[in-house]
Amino acid sequence: MSDSDADAASVPSIDRVSGTGVPVRGNDIDTDQIIPARFMKVVTFDGLGEFAFFDQRFDDQDDRKDHPFNERRFQNASVLVVNANFGCGSSREHAPQALMRWGIDAIVGESFAEIFAGNCLALGIPTVTADEGTISELQTTVENHPDTELTVDVETETVTYERGSDDQSTTLDVAVDPAQRTALVDGIWDTTALMKSNEQAIEQTAADLPYIQ
Repeated sequence: MSDSDADAASVPSIDRVSGTGVPVRGNDIDTDQIIPARFMKVVTFDGLGEFAFFDQRFDDQDDRKDHPFNERRFQNASVLVVNANFGCGSSREHAPQALMRWGIDAIVGESFAEIFAGNCLALGIPTVTADEGTISELQTTVENHPDTELTVDVETETVTYERGSDDQSTTLDVAVDPAQRTALVDGIWDTTALMKSNEQAIEQTAADLPYIQ
């Protein structure tokens, strides 16, 4: 296999994500709440996970506040369940980077800021939507049964969960932006890897452009 073939093959198809959930309630949670600006003075994104929701999790004396990300029962959660207009405000890509490094693999919510959703897609993090009632039901389920495993199925546009106490499976309808769905399921969400795997075609296109000469 050539290096370019290896790069292309390294982009996984993301048709579903499974894991326990963590609910963060509230509308219009902006990117400054997700990752405060003072933690963005870094050369790489490494270590940003510990600062996710920092000002919501700690007071000025660094004492813990009441926040789901501080609760032990949600520490291994990988599916974030949020409300409306999540990720609004600044377009900083550090916000989804911080969530990913905290351990989030998928986000289910009422709605997302467009740029935030695009930044999530660039990391292979699905942002799927549902109506207010569905999200409220899912948040309450996760709060009452934090060990419940959620399966976010991007391809079928559903979220399924089964509580171990009653073995009853529940499937909720969600929506996935068509372009996001195609990119994730077909494994074309990592644009950097795609460019590397098509290096010769890019060079040829550049050579054919008269203003590049």
